[in-house]
Amino acid sequence: MTTPAISMTDLSSDRLIAALNLPAAATVSQRVPKKILAENAAATATDRRLLQDHIEEIIWIAALKPANAGVAEYRDEQRTYLELAVLCATLRQLGGNSAKVTRVAELVHRAIPYPVVLVLDGGERLYVSLAHIRWARKEADQTVLDGALMQGIFERHCAANSQACTDDNLREFLTALDMSRQARTSLWHLYQGWLDTVSAWQAVAVTGRFEASMTPEQAADRRAALQRCHALDARIASLRSAANKEKQMARQVAANLEIKRLQHERDAVGRQL
Repeated sequence: MTTPAISMTDLSSDRLIAALNLPAAATVSQRVPKKILAENAAATATDRRLLQDHIEEIIWIAALKPANAGVAEYRDEQRTYLELAVLCATLRQLGGNSAKVTRVAELVHRAIPYPVVLVLDGGERLYVSLAHIRWARKEADQTVLDGALMQGIFERHCAANSQACTDDNLREFLTALDMSRQARTSLWHLYQGWLDTVSAWQAVAVTGRFEASMTPEQAADRRAALQRCHALDARIASLRSAANKEKQMARQVAANLEIKRLQHERDAVGRQL
């Protein structure tokens, strides 16, 4: 599938989903009641309120199965993938609160007993979220998230000098999402391919260019480097905040030297992307 020219301003949840190039036979297009999400995933009153207050609507777009996608199921000791779900949620009253968006996404992933490609429309921002699942160790027939969410963020009106905010990067990403470009050995491999594509989008914020991973090994190295970059960014931000509040000159100097050391490491890790 050839991806037409598109700008970040024009990007919509429909266009993100269309870029997946899903088979028509997999279409579901059914509304998911928020009550079901809350019952299946929200253990606390705070989480139930989060889903109720901040999800306007959630639609089950498609269900990819061996029969309609031509991709085999996957089974091992940790997980059984009989189906992949594609969902789209319209959010409300969240603004730029990324932490709450991430929590809403996590709750949706937890509520669905299949691996989910989740598109969230937050108005100024669009999000694509993925997370592997596995069998729970202590509860029979229950699934849990297997690792952290992989989340791509798209600023509809990002700054003109943003490295990610280029039509070329967006077009390359949308082209790479195409289901026909993913590994089709099994549903796990298909889902992993989409997860790696979103990981490659995350790397654009560091490298300034979108490059799809050529091998599973390259994708794994990229994910590890991204995790290290994020950890270093958090540590650097914490040290800068502490240094700004520090009144003793010797401690300020020590903090600034550590910041420089971490920044050099961060630059080196960034070059691995």
